[in-house]
Amino acid sequence: MNPNRSNMKLTIVGLMLGLLLASLDQTIVSTAMPTIMGELGGLDKFVWVYSAYLIASVTAMPIFGKLSDMYGRKLFYLSGLTVFMIGSALCGTADSMLQLIIYRAIQGIGGGALMPITFTIVFDIFPPEKRGKMQGLFGAVFGISSVFGPLAGAYFTDYLNWRWCFYINLPLGILSFILLLRAYHESLSHRKQRIDWLGTVTLAAAVLAIMFALELGGKEYAWGSWQIVSLFAAFAVLFVLFLVTETKVADPIVPLGLFRNRLFSSSMGISFLYGAIMIAGASYIPLFIQGVFGGSATNSGTVLTPMMLGVVASSAIGGRFIGKLSYRNIMIGSGVLILAAVILLGTIDIETPRWIITSYMVLMGLGIGVAFPVTSISSLHKVEANRRGVVSSLVGFFRTIGSAIGVTVFGSLQNDALRDKMAAIADPAFADKIPNAQVLLQPEVKKTIPEPVLDKLIAALADSIAYVFQWSTLFVILAVALILLMGKAKMEVGKPSVKTEPAPSSHV
Repeated sequence: MNPNRSNMKLTIVGLMLGLLLASLDQTIVSTAMPTIMGELGGLDKFVWVYSAYLIASVTAMPIFGKLSDMYGRKLFYLSGLTVFMIGSALCGTADSMLQLIIYRAIQGIGGGALMPITFTIVFDIFPPEKRGKMQGLFGAVFGISSVFGPLAGAYFTDYLNWRWCFYINLPLGILSFILLLRAYHESLSHRKQRIDWLGTVTLAAAVLAIMFALELGGKEYAWGSWQIVSLFAAFAVLFVLFLVTETKVADPIVPLGLFRNRLFSSSMGISFLYGAIMIAGASYIPLFIQGVFGGSATNSGTVLTPMMLGVVASSAIGGRFIGKLSYRNIMIGSGVLILAAVILLGTIDIETPRWIITSYMVLMGLGIGVAFPVTSISSLHKVEANRRGVVSSLVGFFRTIGSAIGVTVFGSLQNDALRDKMAAIADPAFADKIPNAQVLLQPEVKKTIPEPVLDKLIAALADSIAYVFQWSTLFVILAVALILLMGKAKMEVGKPSVKTEPAPSSHV
């Protein structure tokens, strides 16, 4: 990278626009979905509007990360942005739910390039003393998108048309494309490498198998059904084949040698666990507010605002401490805040005032936000430049997989707890009407339940959500253990980076 030829300010604006689009599209459709289903139908398929984007994005991340290491950040950032905009344009023209799902997958492929390459470019173009601040600024974009995504979706749906949830990406995406094309210049000298086709295919297939298993299990098919068991078995076989492949090829898509570095491995584990913890807060605090306090599901986008504002603030603040304190010391503060938050959330019930829950949400957000800049930089500590793309992609990969597994584990725990409590409260006939907690939010279901029983069921719902946070304490404890393993490493300001792994000697 030649920083003297790049316009830093315009490059940053272009990157932030691209990252905002990719993260916004994970949330913007949430408040538009009732209108979309009313027009396109496909109620039984609506969850795949979210899942298609997520699965495609997770699968694409490590692949684009590796390709950017091989052939340049700019080429694959702009390629990913182009795919993302094509997917957005197609989503706006969808005439059926199936078309929308397919087009969302195309969007997800593009989004899988934007997220990891953005953070890699930031690491490339800024000196060490500025990286923490910039990573914190970019990490805050995720929190901002979580707050404004549902609100933007509601605005477009109410005042324009739900299709503008996707069309809005086009002018912003084009602006990002032009800015990066003109303002960002990188070195064209890239070491030639063999493309690890077998590793790429087996990794993509393994990720698809596990993501489909997690998305379909307990919903479309029972966990013990042959379909889900087969998906888990396919994942196990493909993952083992992927690991064997990566140990034998000259230029692996995921260099397994990186995991011998304790700091790198700890950073990946923390990203995974924090992804699971964050999804617990993002999923079950709104459910508590809506189910217990009777909040409107239509306005659910505002429920998470306190937590996400905490994420934005601590992401920016945490980035400023990088270079001044060790990664471990910064993250210990994060772990303490999250541990306090989940312990307190594990005590909530129907008597807990809403302002108290809001304060717990802020506490959780303050803890989570720190991890965005710290793990992004700690994972890249002393990693050679031609592996930064794949490393940045792995941070997002582990965080997203953690969220996917977390929502499945916590969902099973919450549903089981609620069913057990309902069995002691209501007639079995009511249990058949309430297969999951979300049904209790539906007015037509509430009307069929006598008020004294409904009050007890709402109390049971509150207790089942508290039970989720009690279990999530274990995830936080594991994360704190990994934080302690990060050692005394800190970002070296004003010193040349040290290469810990020699580049493979095999060339094309």
